[in-house]
Amino acid sequence: MLDTVFTYFPQLNPQQRLAFQQLYNIYKEWNDKINVVSRKDFDNFYLHHVLHSLSIAKFVQFKKGTLIMDLGTGGGFPTIPLAIMFPETKFLAVDSIQKKLKVIDGVVEALDLKNVRTHWGRAEAISLQFDFIITRAVAPMPDLLRWSRGKIHPISFNDLDNGLIALKGGDLTEEIKECRRKIKTKSLSDYFKEEFFETKFITYVKP
Repeated sequence: MLDTVFTYFPQLNPQQRLAFQQLYNIYKEWNDKINVVSRKDFDNFYLHHVLHSLSIAKFVQFKKGTLIMDLGTGGGFPTIPLAIMFPETKFLAVDSIQKKLKVIDGVVEALDLKNVRTHWGRAEAISLQFDFIITRAVAPMPDLLRWSRGKIHPISFNDLDNGLIALKGGDLTEEIKECRRKIKTKSLSDYFKEEFFETKFITYVKP
C-alpha cells in the first residue's frame, strides 16, 4: 500500500519517502496504546488514511508560509500526511480529546516535524485566522461552516482562494443544500482509481 502513495506522488524526495515509510510503525505503536485508527482497519492504513488525506495535495498545492487549521484532527489526519508533503506549510491540529493529541505529538516528535502544533480545545475558542481550514469526516457542512466563521483570513496568496476544505463521503446533496452556499465538490475517484475513493469527495467553500 505504501507503493500506492509513491505511485500517485512520484515527486516525493528521499526524506519524505522515509517519513511515509516510518509512519505505519509509529502509528501502530501508538495505536496499540491509544486507539485513534480502527484496529480492524489498520491494514488499510496507507490507503484509507494516508492517501485519503493526501487527496488535498491533489486539489491544491500549498505555498510556503500557508497557515492551516485541522478542525477535529482525531489521530492527525489529514494534518500529518500533509505536513510531510508540505514542510513549509504550518499546521495547527485541533481536537477536544486530549489523548488523541498525545498521539499526534508523539508522531510529530518521532518524525521531527517542525511545522505541526497541537491545540486541545474547541475550534470556536481559537481567535487566530488561517488561510485554510481542513477537516475529515468530522461533522455536517453547516456545522463546519459555523465553527469556521471568522477564522479564515480574507487575503489569499495561494492559487486557490482561502477557504474550508473538507473530506466527506456518501451522498452530500441534502447537506450541501442546507448550507445555502456555493460549495465546490470534487470526486476523489478523479485522482485515485481504487474502489475506496468512489464515494469520497473533497468539498470546498470560500468564507
